[in-house]
Amino acid sequence: MEGQEGVQQPQIVLANKLFHLRHPDVQDIEKVRLKEEVFTHVKDNDMVTLYEALVADSILPLDQSVLDSMRAKIDEELKKLDEKIADAEENLGESEVREAHLAKSLFFIRIGDKEKTLEQFKLTESKTVAVGQKMDLVFHTLQLGFFDMDFDLISKSIDKAKNLFEEGGDWERKNRLKVYEGLYCMSTRNFKKAANLFLDSISTFTTYELFPYDTFIFYTVLTSIISLDRVSMKQKVVDAPEILTVIGKIPYLSEFLNSLYDCQYKSFFSAFAGLTEQIKLDRYLHPHFRYYMREVRTVVYSQFLESYKSVTIEAMARAFGVTVDFIDLELSRFIAAGKLHCKIDKVVGVLESNRPDSKNALYQATIKQGDFLLNRIQKLSRVIDL
Repeated sequence: MEGQEGVQQPQIVLANKLFHLRHPDVQDIEKVRLKEEVFTHVKDNDMVTLYEALVADSILPLDQSVLDSMRAKIDEELKKLDEKIADAEENLGESEVREAHLAKSLFFIRIGDKEKTLEQFKLTESKTVAVGQKMDLVFHTLQLGFFDMDFDLISKSIDKAKNLFEEGGDWERKNRLKVYEGLYCMSTRNFKKAANLFLDSISTFTTYELFPYDTFIFYTVLTSIISLDRVSMKQKVVDAPEILTVIGKIPYLSEFLNSLYDCQYKSFFSAFAGLTEQIKLDRYLHPHFRYYMREVRTVVYSQFLESYKSVTIEAMARAFGVTVDFIDLELSRFIAAGKLHCKIDKVVGVLESNRPDSKNALYQATIKQGDFLLNRIQKLSRVIDL
């Protein structure tokens, strides 16, 4: 999935390559190419810390001459940056001092030294007055967090950005923050909030430093399918012109979305099978692969069963293009987990829906809580009497 606009941040590209390099499902021949690309990037950007870590993990071989050369270049560059900072503090104005400190921060990002980057960012922020420039520092920190999936750093940075926006800030940066927060929510399995944030940003997307627009649409559709009802899905996703212009470029995604909405379940399962590889090889979605697979199946089975009071297992299996035994096993798991509201009559081979009555459930809950409260009051009255 490649975008036509904007440039993805090199550190994020590197993080994706490192993820694929460690992934068991990536072919060995592909890993050979990735290893060469990673080594070239590490060497060109003097990433000593990362190089040492990759050598320790036996991903890259140790080349002491390369390591020594990188360290020498870092020392030389730091000396130049410190001289520029000293010169700016002695002879130039506040904005030049800030720019000199920012250059040192960006240098630490380039060489992959996270701790020193964060320290230098604090120093740079102390020299920064404009809210927009402070926000740019937060975006750099967020990218740093997404590089190694440091969710604590990401969460704190998002909160900091929201506080800064209370002081001011332009709409372009606010919209960018929605995408960052959406990616954080998706990476931490809050798919509903992620879908809402992505959909809010769909017409104003400019966050190409994280991923191309095609990938953004991919995430938007995947999170929306398990989060929105059919009416919202139709309005915000199926008929959205921004999605329609891109969705055809992403393999299986158009069929995945439209076959679900059009109740073409056999086509849906076929497209779903095609998408599983993309989801499994995505750095942000991979940890939630099994969970997402379950949630999608819950959505599609629930949608099918809502149309019937009762239906034969054979008819359902035929609609999904699978065997009766498969559907029987699948549904029994989801029913036992409380995900589907139906029961299986194996004698006659029929599924019977027993949709929960929300008003009745509320009434039963109120009675139960009332009984619990009365018991507590009676116990308390006995204690008081004593």
